[in-house]
Parts: sequence; C-alpha cells; structure tokens
Amino acid sequence: MFTGIIQAVGSLRGVERRGASAWLSVGCPFAKLELGESVAVDGVCLTVVRVIDGGFTADASAETLARTTLGERAVGARVNLERALALGDRMGGHIVAGHVDGVGELARRERVESSERVTFRAPREVLRYVAEKGSVAIDGVSLTVNAVSAEGFEVMLVPFTQGATTLSERRAGDRVNLEVDVIARYVARALTWEREAPDPGAAAAGTDARWRALLDGFAKGQ
Repeated sequence: MFTGIIQAVGSLRGVERRGASAWLSVGCPFAKLELGESVAVDGVCLTVVRVIDGGFTADASAETLARTTLGERAVGARVNLERALALGDRMGGHIVAGHVDGVGELARRERVESSERVTFRAPREVLRYVAEKGSVAIDGVSLTVNAVSAEGFEVMLVPFTQGATTLSERRAGDRVNLEVDVIARYVARALTWEREAPDPGAAAAGTDARWRALLDGFAKGQ
C-alpha cells in the first residue's frame, strides 16, 4: 500500500521484452532495498526481484504493460517513485494500492499564479469513480480533484508538486496512469451488487414456498 506522496524521481534504465511481458530496470536513490519489497513506479506497484547498483529490476506482466503507460515509456524516461507504506508512517496523501485503473490523457494546463490548473481526460469506466474534492492518483501522485466534467477532471499542481514529481513535464496529449480512490471503488461495487445480485435469503424462501405448494398439491391429489 502507498500514499501517493512521491519520495523520489528515478529513471527507466532498461526494458527487456519477454514476449508480452518485460523485465524493467529502474534507477532510484533508495537505500537498502530488499528483495520482494514493493515500489510504485509511476503509480504501478512493482516487486523488487533484483537489487542492482543504484536501482532495482522488476518483472512487468502483460497485464501491467497493457493497462499502464510503463510499456510506452522510453529508456531514460523519468518516473515517480514511492516505497510501500511502513506501519507507523505518516498518511500524507490517500490510500493508493498501486493498481492502475486506466490510462488518461493530459488535455490542457493553465498557469494560476504559482500553481497550475491541469485537466485530464479519463475513460468513462474510470471517471465514474472520480468525485469533486475526492482523491485520485496520477502517475502515482496523490491529488485532490477540483472539478469533474463529462469527459475528465481537473486538479491543481502546487509548486512543491511541480518540483518533486514528473507531472510538470507532462504536456497536452501525454498519457498518464490513473488510480481512483479505493473507497469509491468499493462503494460503487456494493451498490452494483445490491442491484444485480439476488438475495440468497429471498431466493431460498421462494424455493421453499414453491416446494411447499407442490407438496400440498400432491397431498390434495392435484
């Protein structure tokens, strides 16, 4: 689990394709990385499978490459990095799983004093979970949603975020990883379940009633 508070900006050192999957080499400044630990790379949770000088390597499955921008990043590209949350750490952003829901696109950016208003387009299946004043992770960065439209949403990038992440480098047309607030996802699932899934108790009661009617009919010779 992560918080969306970027701890460092690293780089994609190498991409070795292995069929539909890939072996990624990531340069990062983290000390004492351990095998098996999780690191979010542009918001994608990856497992450290080998520690190398100044970084680590990780496997990226076909699903990861298909549903995120990692398969599109060129060698040398800068990436946002965050190590997994440790028990007792500050919860500065919001709960981020590192499981990207979809890929969005930067539509426009506008300077507002020292900050920037940035608008992103998002797939409909992702946008349904995005709420005004809610949280969203963009390339792993925890941000507050300022407004939502039929096609996307907008956020504000304060000077610190501009300097500490790669979002200041993104331009109109660039694709970004999006992860919605996990709470919104589960609330939506609960509502869908109530509408679509039958009530087991009601179904059992209906079955019992039908059997009783059938037995009563046999008893009466019908």
